[in-house]
Amino acid sequence: MSTIKTIIELLFLLYTVCILSFYFWLAIVSAKELIKNVREAKTTNFDALLSSPFAPVISVLAPAYNESLTIVDNIRALLGLYYPNFEIIVINDGSKDDSLEKTIKAFDMELVPFATDYKIKCQPIRGIYKSKVKAFSNLTVIDKLNGGKADALNAGINISKGDYFISIDVDSIIDPHALKKLIKPFFEETDKRVIAAGGVIQIANSCVIENGQMVEVNVPDKFLPRCQVIEYSRAFLMGRLAWSRLDGLLLISGALGLFDKEVVINCGGYYTKTVGEDMELVVRMRKYMADNNQKYKVVYISDPLCWTEAPSTLKVLGSQRNRWTRGTIDTIMLHRNIFFNRKYGFMGMVSHPYWVFFEWLAPIIEFSGILYFIIIALMGWASWSFFYVMLGFVYFFAIMFSNYAILFDHLSYNRYKKKRMIFKLLLTAWIEPFFYHPFVVYWGLRGNFDYFIKKKKSWGKMTRSGFEMPKYKKTKR
Repeated sequence: MSTIKTIIELLFLLYTVCILSFYFWLAIVSAKELIKNVREAKTTNFDALLSSPFAPVISVLAPAYNESLTIVDNIRALLGLYYPNFEIIVINDGSKDDSLEKTIKAFDMELVPFATDYKIKCQPIRGIYKSKVKAFSNLTVIDKLNGGKADALNAGINISKGDYFISIDVDSIIDPHALKKLIKPFFEETDKRVIAAGGVIQIANSCVIENGQMVEVNVPDKFLPRCQVIEYSRAFLMGRLAWSRLDGLLLISGALGLFDKEVVINCGGYYTKTVGEDMELVVRMRKYMADNNQKYKVVYISDPLCWTEAPSTLKVLGSQRNRWTRGTIDTIMLHRNIFFNRKYGFMGMVSHPYWVFFEWLAPIIEFSGILYFIIIALMGWASWSFFYVMLGFVYFFAIMFSNYAILFDHLSYNRYKKKRMIFKLLLTAWIEPFFYHPFVVYWGLRGNFDYFIKKKKSWGKMTRSGFEMPKYKKTKR
């Protein structure tokens, strides 16, 4: 029995060492890439791109389902993007609220005749609306039957005119300079074809938004969104940026991603039978390029290019994380032939296995470790000194990793101007492992249960609170 116990504990120890080593390696790689990106951003002349008559058309696709609370402000933000040649396509995916009516009224839109070339299958389009106002001539609204986000994006691709398209969440606020920064890698790379580019997503809770523009950046007042600020910093600056440098990036967030439309169409568009359409598309595009022996690249921009409203309640956040887990499993299962397949290079030998062992299976293994320790503790077999050493080591590694992400983000972009905001985040990082991480583990387990046992396929509800508007002080006359 003692031999079995020793083997089990060694396996848990090996897993812990492996995952922490991966995190440490990714942190070093991302730090080098971030320093490089910040230096390049200071010397890049984006004005040359803005004034160039050869700037390619970019189609901005924004699926909307029951987004009445923020849709008008977000469309205004999109209209204010600094880029010489772009169109905005808002896809009303059969909303049950007044999203469409609000949009039509706010931008003085009318139904226009249309013909659609269905290069990618999607639910029928009921109508296309264009604005009567010349200033909004690049705005198009598609009204279609409900088919989900992936289906809405496919409809937008069918209508779009650009060679490149950007998929966004309509509830997000995009940095006005996002398009010119995202398109830049597509022209810099000469040996490889850039097929997709993503940018850093940040949390907009408690920030002040005016006319669809970010006017004041604040640290979220509520604990849950504040934990997500730290989580996003780790994921984007310490994770995806490193995977981009290593040419192993498998995920570009659905909130903001720029894609080569030709490659997407050749791949068949977004897959509509998964809730993780963003990750699945990137993996399928990479497989397509590898299968056709084409040199390619998927890149990530370290700038904070998009702001999104994060869930502020456990119910909504749990629904989101449940969906993320199911989407991850779906992609891994659909493309399981990549797993340790040399044909797919770094993606097959490192990226895909990493997602299997340290993203999908992490909550299951962590829960199993906790359950195992409880059992041996009740039976009096636990080595408490070893337990305390391991607990302290893992805890302080997590704190160090979070603090590193917070401080590196601050030194690079200085988004949070007040010192108390940084202090607030650092303090949150110390308590996050006790009051936030256990929920993340539970939601991961629940996502596995819903995927394999309940066969759940739905998105779940994402209730929005809406962005905070500026408060003006009354002046005496």
